[in-house]
Amino acid sequence: MSIKNWIIFQFAKTQKKAIGKMASNAISDQNKWFKYLIEKGGQTKFGQDHEFTSIDTIPAFQKKVPIRNYEDLKPYVEGIIEGRSNILWPGKPKYFGKTSGTTSGVKYIPISQESIKFHIKTARNTILNYIAITRKNVFSGKMIFLSGSPELEDKGGIATGRLSGIVNHEVPAWVRPNQLPSYQTNCIEEWEPKLDKIVDETYLEDMSLISGIPPWVQMYYERLQIRSGKSTMREIFPNLKLFIHGGVNYKPYQPILEKLHGTGVDTLETYPASEGFIAFQDTLDKEGLLLNTNAGMFFEFVEAQNIHDTHPTRLTLKDVELNVDYALIITSNAGLWAYNIGDTIRFVSKSPYRVIVSGRIKHFISAFGEHVISKEVEEAMNIVSSQYKLTINEFTVAPQINPSDDALPYHEWFVEFDVLPEQLEPIEKALDKAMRDQNIYYDDLINGNVLRHLKIRPLEKDAFRSFMKSQGKLGGQNKVPRLTNDRQIADALQKYVIKAF
Repeated sequence: MSIKNWIIFQFAKTQKKAIGKMASNAISDQNKWFKYLIEKGGQTKFGQDHEFTSIDTIPAFQKKVPIRNYEDLKPYVEGIIEGRSNILWPGKPKYFGKTSGTTSGVKYIPISQESIKFHIKTARNTILNYIAITRKNVFSGKMIFLSGSPELEDKGGIATGRLSGIVNHEVPAWVRPNQLPSYQTNCIEEWEPKLDKIVDETYLEDMSLISGIPPWVQMYYERLQIRSGKSTMREIFPNLKLFIHGGVNYKPYQPILEKLHGTGVDTLETYPASEGFIAFQDTLDKEGLLLNTNAGMFFEFVEAQNIHDTHPTRLTLKDVELNVDYALIITSNAGLWAYNIGDTIRFVSKSPYRVIVSGRIKHFISAFGEHVISKEVEEAMNIVSSQYKLTINEFTVAPQINPSDDALPYHEWFVEFDVLPEQLEPIEKALDKAMRDQNIYYDDLINGNVLRHLKIRPLEKDAFRSFMKSQGKLGGQNKVPRLTNDRQIADALQKYVIKAF
């Protein structure tokens, strides 16, 4: 073993122990971070506005600081953009993470010097922990993260961009020689020419690690197949060991990507967001992601069904229960205070605290009071795909409130199959049963003849890619919502529906 490899393996063992210690000390670490954050926050305008000097307990904090969304935070962010210091966190943010909003338009999430260090540290330690578990040194070859552009704009003197682009500026010097693609290629804004250039730069390299959002990684793989004439990534990259993914639920993409990978490629899931690096996969054989409880964040949890109440009950880590959907509330060392990030999570273990991402607060269907969430439609599709041996490229669901046939309304599933099934009716019935088994409100509406059974609309090949391209959202961190409570996406997809069914 070379000296370099020996050093990496020793470092990996050290970080694996540190992760184990974090898993064991989750509640005490959360209490430690709460005290630290309140102390530092007292030096800010936000802290003065909310009387942080009088806060000495978590209940006192919850009384003084209500849960907020971006609209509530926006006046403070505007103060930072105007050039003021000590607004949400001492000093000024190092970056703004630029994300898409709904009512707010573009959102600018502050990222401090302190918080970005935890982003990088967590990403690094996730890989080191994998190395310690498997004894596979993924730093031995080239690595790629399919990301947004690292070119940053200026917003009130603060460097601003997508999180993936920001992270490109923080990659450790010892990793940079192995990083692909080149900075110039990464700066290409248009996704398809950028992807072609990435293929040019990588298909003859010795790749050991590939990372990115599954649908865009799939596009990269398919273009590698065309360029190389080979079927799997392991044929193209014999030393490929690890695929790291995040951003969307992996299960719908798993059959396709496993086939494209070939044998011998492990997968790891991560949960990074502009608001913080929230969780990561710390084991290869257990469900869920380890909550990142010692990384500059204090977490609160509100049952998802109660998040829109005026004064919802706010739980801390010691109070959570398994298999309950919680809205995730973050207080952080970037100056976010009781901030609702919009995600719902579900604990699958409390020893240690491991979670799965169950959906988005804004991604739901409840046109008739059914309260259907992302996790339910994804689980139903997984069940039926396995039962009928289907490969699903992509799908989304929307309510059809006013059908043209004047019959009962229904949920409309727009599905891009890899291979079209001969019959849709048995698949529709199985999907409907899987949904009714999971969601009692949906089941009641079917039984009560308020809704009729769901309908599948099969789409042409590459329909979702064409739709995303038409919206200017092809590639990068852009994702198709699994479900929406309106018809905006559904109506745009109508032109891709295969009429023969």
